[in-house]
Amino acid sequence: MLLYKLWRSFVKEILLLKRDIGGIVIIFVMPLLLIVTITLIQDSTFKNLEGSKIPIIFIDNDKSEVSKNIKQELETSKTFQLLTNYTEKSAQEAVFSGDYQMAIVIPENLTKDLNSNIDSKVQTIVSSFGLEGDTAAVKKAAPKAKEIHLYFDPATNVGFKNSVMNSVNKMVFEIENKKIYKAFQDQLGTEENLDENKNLISFKEITPKKGAMDVMPNSVQHNVPAWTLFAIFFIVVPLSINLVKEKSQGTSVRARISPTPYFVHILGKTFTYLIICIIQFLLMVAVGIYLFPYMDLPAFDVSGKMFQLIVVTLFSGLAAIGFGVLLGTIADTQEQSAPFGATSVVVLAAIGGIWVPVFLMPEFMQTVAKFSPMNWGLNAYYDIILRNSGIGGIAKELAFLFAFYIAMVAISIFYERKQNAV
Repeated sequence: MLLYKLWRSFVKEILLLKRDIGGIVIIFVMPLLLIVTITLIQDSTFKNLEGSKIPIIFIDNDKSEVSKNIKQELETSKTFQLLTNYTEKSAQEAVFSGDYQMAIVIPENLTKDLNSNIDSKVQTIVSSFGLEGDTAAVKKAAPKAKEIHLYFDPATNVGFKNSVMNSVNKMVFEIENKKIYKAFQDQLGTEENLDENKNLISFKEITPKKGAMDVMPNSVQHNVPAWTLFAIFFIVVPLSINLVKEKSQGTSVRARISPTPYFVHILGKTFTYLIICIIQFLLMVAVGIYLFPYMDLPAFDVSGKMFQLIVVTLFSGLAAIGFGVLLGTIADTQEQSAPFGATSVVVLAAIGGIWVPVFLMPEFMQTVAKFSPMNWGLNAYYDIILRNSGIGGIAKELAFLFAFYIAMVAISIFYERKQNAV
């Protein structure tokens, strides 16, 4: 008997959805448009950045070895296009007015003073060991430290500034090291080839492997799970609206006076919208697998991961349904449920890492993100897609999503009983 009541509740939800064509469009069509549009934008942006150069102003007042080395390093980086027909004053005006992102000004006599400074220090060290050296040069005052001036457009991203400054520091540090090494060679009379003096420590990025190929995150691997979650949580809008309609049309009154418990009606909605979530997920995956390759985008790889992804989708759907049930239970009118539901989903997406990666957020917002159910779902998807985790590896996220559903439904039932207590 209970199963029959659950079935009738399920049929009732399907009929409600059939009468709401706008809700069907929101549930299925809008997420597909979002995932295609945003993935195309992000992927084309990455490709453009790979093939373009940033124009920067380079002023060489030294015109000697060090400045030429710095210039060569900047040109071979394939990141910058150097503009040289400027004075320091005109470069400052051009950068501060926003015409260019930055300018680099190499001071006069940089190479000469650097060589003199290094020679003086090396001779001091050699003399301290009792080796031969020019004692007159040892007593000579060291040249004043030189400054390479960097001008940045005030609107330039802080991360770009830090990246450029670190790059310039690295170049200068390597040049100084080579010169110090060469100075010691000259003092000690050795003839080792400087080109053979390579760094003893270097960096190599180790990435997850699939066979003999590196598996790297791309725009598709982020956007398919991210916008699937956004679509799943957007069912909050039609779900809450239908609950408000039931109250305004008297359906909820008939449900309360019937012998069917209220939780059966909630279970009927849960099963109905879980099916919708699975359909949304399959549509998103189909776009990633079959449509994206025709749009010059990477295909979405789900080989060996489909079961785990569906499990995450089910639990994420439960969290979204619980939130929708609570909102529809508390709201009195569609004017309350619809805008609040849409806004809250956007906020949860923003703090959950759907739009901006969590690690780029301020420390406070990173802490807040841990309380977003979208963040739990996104981390579970990432663990499967990028880290090849199984169900055991995402058990914590699944537990959080299920606990969120239980908490939302429990509050809804408590609120409904309190409101209708006689």
